[in-house]
Amino acid sequence: MADEVVLLGFLPSLFAARLKIALAEKGAEYEYKEEDLRSKSPLLVQMNPVHKKVPVLIHNVKPICESLIALQYIDEVWNDKAPLLPSDPGLGAQARFWADFIDKKEMIWAAKEEEHEAAKEFFDCIGVLEGQLGDKAFFGGETLGFVDVAVIPFYSWLSVFEKYGNCSIEAKHPKFTAWTKRCMEKESVSKSLPDQRRIYDFKVGGILTKLSVDQDL
Repeated sequence: MADEVVLLGFLPSLFAARLKIALAEKGAEYEYKEEDLRSKSPLLVQMNPVHKKVPVLIHNVKPICESLIALQYIDEVWNDKAPLLPSDPGLGAQARFWADFIDKKEMIWAAKEEEHEAAKEFFDCIGVLEGQLGDKAFFGGETLGFVDVAVIPFYSWLSVFEKYGNCSIEAKHPKFTAWTKRCMEKESVSKSLPDQRRIYDFKVGGILTKLSVDQDL
């Protein structure tokens, strides 16, 4: 019997995009269901009764909530493909730290009332990430890994951050920009992320009320 895999998400969601990329990297087939967060589906409420948020990965009727937990779950379950987390426990712990770092920073941005201030925090965070990236092609080395999958969905929001930060990310952070281009060369990434223009229209058009999206999105 084949695995039944369903992903509940929302187009602008950074966090749902992580799971799309991971599933694509693993070659896992799944059904994607777009949620209307103004009127959440009974399935979402049933599968995530505590937070009622996306994304939710449903594997053989069992829900896995919170994107980093689901990301690690995908890596462990579909283990016949190249791993996202390093096998070395120390390196794996470091990867989880940096993924958690970006999530905690996102919570700070989402809490900012001034969008300019949130954008400034984002640019500061990119500077820290550039230091961690160094001269490597990807955060874990030569191949796309756990941290890359956790961070690259922010690519879809770059034009929004540039607008409110009044700054060119490419000019200010060339290493980060080069890394995003390497990631976007991978089909698993480019086909999983929403177009920047759509996200820009969502935000600037007033459809979204936050600069960034938390896990309710």
